[in-house]
Amino acid sequence: MNKKPALLGGPKAIKTEPEKLFKWPIITREDEAAALDVLRRGAMSGTEVTKEFEKKFASWQGTQFALGFNNGTAALHAAMFGCKLGVGDEIICPSITYWASALQCMSLGATVVFADLDPQTLCIDPNDIERHIGKKTKAIMVVHYLGHPADMDPIMKIARKHKLKVIEDVSHAQGSLYKGRMVGTFGDVAAMSLMAGKSFAIGEAGILATNNREIYERAIAFGHYERFGGEIKTPSLQPFTGLPMGGYKYRMHQLSSAVGLVQLKYYDQRCKEIRKAMDYFWDLLDGVPGLRPHRPTHPRSNMGGYYAPHGLYVPEELGGLSVTRFCESVRAEGFAGCFPGCNLPLHLHPLLNKADVYGHGKPTRIAHACRDVRQAPGSLPLSEKIGQRTYSIPWFKHYVPKVIKQYAEAFRKTAEQAELLLKDDPGNPPQLGGWHFFKAAKR
Repeated sequence: MNKKPALLGGPKAIKTEPEKLFKWPIITREDEAAALDVLRRGAMSGTEVTKEFEKKFASWQGTQFALGFNNGTAALHAAMFGCKLGVGDEIICPSITYWASALQCMSLGATVVFADLDPQTLCIDPNDIERHIGKKTKAIMVVHYLGHPADMDPIMKIARKHKLKVIEDVSHAQGSLYKGRMVGTFGDVAAMSLMAGKSFAIGEAGILATNNREIYERAIAFGHYERFGGEIKTPSLQPFTGLPMGGYKYRMHQLSSAVGLVQLKYYDQRCKEIRKAMDYFWDLLDGVPGLRPHRPTHPRSNMGGYYAPHGLYVPEELGGLSVTRFCESVRAEGFAGCFPGCNLPLHLHPLLNKADVYGHGKPTRIAHACRDVRQAPGSLPLSEKIGQRTYSIPWFKHYVPKVIKQYAEAFRKTAEQAELLLKDDPGNPPQLGGWHFFKAAKR
């Protein structure tokens, strides 16, 4: 077989790209019928379908309560309010994540302090949390990034030691397991996006899950005015029923919850096939220099639906070949979705350092803070360099070995011929990745 990289004139490794292999979500007549029923009944703004979905989702998730939201950002916002994050408080969050894991806290008068990542899991590094804890720290935001479960045991130990709330952002990892237990059941509350691009995809929607009644009822009070009434048990909330305490209208649209009821029935089965396909891809690349799988090593942990899968890049094993050049070569082999980097580090964005969003006369991030929590370049070195060591890989939705082998060959061929690619390697630009994940992937 001609191993010359396609970028240098060799034949492409990928001969076929069947749409079925990547099409997501899977929408059937059952989904369509559920949505049409809501439309025909004029029940789009009701709650009866959503309450049924919440009940079944909570049972699946393994929590006592679940509450539907119009998107994941709103669900995370309500989780922060549910944990009583307020004026002057601080929440610790990984810098490498989508902005909705953190920025809503500023509307509550709180601020965010970013922690560095573990370069293997790409999740928050438990060993970097305690140095960021201050007298006003209220919570830790744990993001199960790109579907990989965060290392929850040491995180929960730190939280208990310092009496901090733990919010799990499960937007990338619905159904992922950490040591045999589903993510989203370790902390005080979990919240997540269920938008159309996620592995659990039901529309523009989000959901919150918890075993804590007060957190659940505070989330209701925050943005669910029509459910904030006589059934509320939390004494501190009872005097204010009838109007949303946050002034928000955050309920889930019932087209989404109707589709959610159908998707939930098949989600575990579909994720099992996704994992079979993705694990097969990585197994084909076992031992290839420069390439490492981003997946759990613990035998009772997994990647759920493998949302937005990436690989770990080790340029030292490829003669220093930049990840930019590596991805350019893979694209030439026929996989147009291979791009370097992941999310950019939030702590370096001007919004988190200079913007006066609400007219405080000072940057909003420190408007109510008891200390200047802004973090300069160099403060989180692993987060600032991770773009040079990550790249996107195919997100297979079906197990089709013959075709998956072609995609694996595109990566293997590029890595094994790295020496030929070094000649015209432009190196990496100062930033790799993007603030908006899929926009970055389409560049």
